[in-house]
Amino acid sequence: MPGKKHLLLYIVYLLLLAVLAGGCLQQTIIYNELPPEKILTAISNAVGENDILSAVAQIDLETFNGSHPVRAVLVIKKPSYLRLELLSVIGTPGFFLAASPERMSIFIPSKGEFYCGKPTSANLERFLPWPINIDDIVMILTGTYPSLKDKGITYRSYREQNSLRIEMTSQSGSSQIIWVDEYNKLFKLVRKDEHDQEIYSVRYDHYKEQSPIAGKITISMADGVTSISIKYSDIKIEKATDLSIFNLSPPDNAKAILLD
Repeated sequence: MPGKKHLLLYIVYLLLLAVLAGGCLQQTIIYNELPPEKILTAISNAVGENDILSAVAQIDLETFNGSHPVRAVLVIKKPSYLRLELLSVIGTPGFFLAASPERMSIFIPSKGEFYCGKPTSANLERFLPWPINIDDIVMILTGTYPSLKDKGITYRSYREQNSLRIEMTSQSGSSQIIWVDEYNKLFKLVRKDEHDQEIYSVRYDHYKEQSPIAGKITISMADGVTSISIKYSDIKIEKATDLSIFNLSPPDNAKAILLD
């Protein structure tokens, strides 16, 4: 009889553990019960199209030529406005980039060269070592995901452990997958071409309670080497009233070079 009593207590103990584990599991996944379309809308609107995001950033660039850490000032507005100034230890910034939907300008003070042309990915790649267009960079750096350019996008979503996986596929076959955590925060993106080959991936980390976007964003190219990590400080999100900051005029005596 004592053996049966001990067995009964053991069974009761196992049942209690199962109930407690079930309660904990339910508590961890309850946060992202919103429909996927509402989650996507919330992520897309973290920084509105009438807002300007500005920040100081620590940028760590990894290439086949090694590591290149720099500090920068970033000013961004959707859908394709970008200003980037790479800061020198002392004195004037060593690199200026200003882009709008119609025009991109780059000034390199040490060379006295001023470049101007269309904001294409090919022109951008002449100065920055990755083939991502301005539109996609702006969307990523404002803490959301870039759009697929084709029409007829199909969506598919399902849960992976405590996260929600959302797949987007265009008619051409190009696609992207995003992962959203249990707090409805975007934490991973994978972009693929029409042949289902990965182009790049993005990690969104270091969320702070008072900020709608990730404090650290890391873009990794599919070559396994090239990556850029942006760690924000002094983030400001303000209503856009003046877009002149996204226009860069050639300084006196600078050599003008057309990109197109």
